Amino acid sequence: MTHTPVKLTFEQYLQYDDGTDNCYELWDGELIPVPPESEENGWIVEWLRDEFVQSIKRRLVKILPYELQVLGNPQNRFPDLVVLREEHIKLTKKRRTITLDMPPPQLVVEVVSPYRNQKDDNYKRDYIKKREQYEKRGIPEYWIIDPQARVVIVLLLVNGSYQETEFSGNKQIVSQTFPQLGLTAAQILEAR
Repeated sequence: MTHTPVKLTFEQYLQYDDGTDNCYELWDGELIPVPPESEENGWIVEWLRDEFVQSIKRRLVKILPYELQVLGNPQNRFPDLVVLREEHIKLTKKRRTITLDMPPPQLVVEVVSPYRNQKDDNYKRDYIKKREQYEKRGIPEYWIIDPQARVVIVLLLVNGSYQETEFSGNKQIVSQTFPQLGLTAAQILEAR
């Protein structure tokens, strides 16, 4: 945890600059450095971005570091991949942060970092905490890509709650937001 002399508000955090390219989550006013991604996670995200831009405008598909303000702690998240709405291009021109006063992105994707079991922080962060925060934020579609469990989980927001569908092997991913993708779980999980 980075020690800050006073607890920062989210507005103060948005103005914070330590002169580095580090990404921080704001937790109860304290800055927590976001750890770097694994090589495998990076390959999956880059491959997925390339697949998305074949059917979606390139400028709408963003990978780290693109930030999303959420409710609860931490107050912000850095999804592995975000598909913006057209209006976000203008709204995030000064800073790559989608704040609470902006509409939610169309889709967020998280690739789960390696974990030991379901009590592990990496597992709980993507499967439980981010799911709760993205659901409250009203993000219509959230994908959890879990290379370890070999699944892609698509969560679709229906009446304010996520409904979950799990895809594995050669099952084609069903996305309500982007039905034209035509990807299978195996293609995503074996991306190199």
